[in-house]
Amino acid sequence: MLHSAALLTAEDSRTADKAAITGGTAGETLMENAGRAVADLTAQTYSKCPVLVVCGTGNNGGDGFVAARYLKERGWPVTLAVAGDADAIRGDARTAKNKWNMTGAPARTFGASLLKDAGLVIDAIFGTGLSRPVEGTAKDAITAINDSKLPVVAVDIASGVNADSGAIMGAAVRATHTVTFVRPKPGHLLLPGKAQAGALHVYDIGISGDNLKPQYFLNAPPLWKSSFPFPALDAHKYTRGHAIVIGGGAATTGAARLAAISALRAGAGLVSVACAAESLPVYASTLTAVMTKVIGKPADLAALLEGKRTAAAMIGPGCGVTETTRQQALQILSHKKPCVIDADAISAFHSNPKQLFSAIAAPAVLTPHEGEFERLFSAKGSKLERAREAAKQSKAVIVLKGNDTVIAAPDGRAAINANAPPFLATAGSGDVLAGIITGLLAQGMPAFEAACAAVWLHGEAASHFGPGLISEDLPLSLPAALKSLYVEAV
Repeated sequence: MLHSAALLTAEDSRTADKAAITGGTAGETLMENAGRAVADLTAQTYSKCPVLVVCGTGNNGGDGFVAARYLKERGWPVTLAVAGDADAIRGDARTAKNKWNMTGAPARTFGASLLKDAGLVIDAIFGTGLSRPVEGTAKDAITAINDSKLPVVAVDIASGVNADSGAIMGAAVRATHTVTFVRPKPGHLLLPGKAQAGALHVYDIGISGDNLKPQYFLNAPPLWKSSFPFPALDAHKYTRGHAIVIGGGAATTGAARLAAISALRAGAGLVSVACAAESLPVYASTLTAVMTKVIGKPADLAALLEGKRTAAAMIGPGCGVTETTRQQALQILSHKKPCVIDADAISAFHSNPKQLFSAIAAPAVLTPHEGEFERLFSAKGSKLERAREAAKQSKAVIVLKGNDTVIAAPDGRAAINANAPPFLATAGSGDVLAGIITGLLAQGMPAFEAACAAVWLHGEAASHFGPGLISEDLPLSLPAALKSLYVEAV
């Protein structure tokens, strides 16, 4: 059975379509189901108004012909136009075109003037198979649709968006709603395509996808909840793990404090900030449930890491891009316990990334933003491709942050996060995320799943708080996000 959180590439979609047809479901039936789904969503979302359906010459256009027919049968005023050579339409799409023509309103050739009397547009120009830049009549149609500022329902994906990368192929429709089939596509979730999709709706049209083995997933609880560390009735603080957070200097203590509190909120049984003696007064006077430890020399840190109750460690926030940070990161990695390498600890290896990669021999999570990523990796391609290549190269789980955060594992699995509100774009939110990951690692959650869960909880906590969010609010909002998991688990 196809995983409920699976994302389908363009190739996956083609493979699933072929398997359904081979299995006895006619392509015409699939097209009918897809077009009906578009018509249903349109009728459920909007009041009856003049609608312009703009079709391409491929199967996506065929879905548009079907949607137009169903809407017309329901009494909607429908105009249908083809952005391209209507004589080039073949196969099931041609059958759908002929059925539309039998309604007594033959397809017209697209012109911008058709938009003047429309109250709504259905975009069925290109689907998930688009692999080359948009040009000619289709590009003109996309530009005119966007210029009209009318609400748009896109069929499968906003025309002009690459389904695998989210890239805009020269021009792309800005949709208000997108109706897609079977499962979402990476291009629905990756920027800039994500910004073109509007509200995303997924419909079952009779394609099981059971023949697929996807490696890309939507980051949501079904992906990782089975390994989430819900505490047992007999749990105590020592069974829930001790997390070590390396603290920075006296002038930069805020980052580590945010991370430490977040690790504790995420469920770690104990959390200690380990810092130099001169920083201790700040940490000790501002932290209560979080403990403090002095690490004046490498042996002090070694003693903490060797402790049998120490389950995870993190380094980076507020530590400074220094030789000390680099050496402490290597020391943490040498103890082969789950760890998070974040912020300054990533940048500390900018001159020798291979030294970091060669030291990774146990579950490790690297949490770079784009700038930090570029200091370590030269991977090219989409955000999804770059994160996967970086995970393979480093042997670590990569959390490539942003509104479309990608979490990638060394084994090729990758998840795209979709619940991050724009309020998260605030100083310190990354420190909170690193702390949540560390707290979950301390409780024994596998690295990929811990990173995915933390990113989702981070977004959920921000959404619970809403506008006006600053990073200090996130740990306080985390219980509400966690509660939603506990309610579902009952």
